[in-house]
Amino acid sequence: VQLVESGGALVQPGGSLRLSCVTFGFTFSNSGLSWARQAPGEGLEWVAGLYGDRREYYAESMKGRVTISRDNDKDLVYLQMTNLRPEDTAVYYCVTGVLGDPNYLEVRGRGTLVIVSS
Repeated sequence: VQLVESGGALVQPGGSLRLSCVTFGFTFSNSGLSWARQAPGEGLEWVAGLYGDRREYYAESMKGRVTISRDNDKDLVYLQMTNLRPEDTAVYYCVTGVLGDPNYLEVRGRGTLVIVSS
């Protein structure tokens, strides 16, 4: 399994951004997939997760401002973020599993950098 993220950028506070994760060799038939982030000097924080039956889960800190979704035809998973804040600045990773699953973080992409600043 390989996960490759893209879409990170410099965005102003209050702005929106959509991150993409293209998957290679991954199938939702036996695993969920999540987005996690790591802010400068901080540990890895789970953001949102999605299962094959389309159940979605979100961290309380991001709920209402992010949406995780997938495009089956293109093996893509997205993270739509709105009303971005400076504290959302982080490297965002696509990872296997959902927080609490045995395979959570089994595979992680290289990440894409989001900077929220005016």
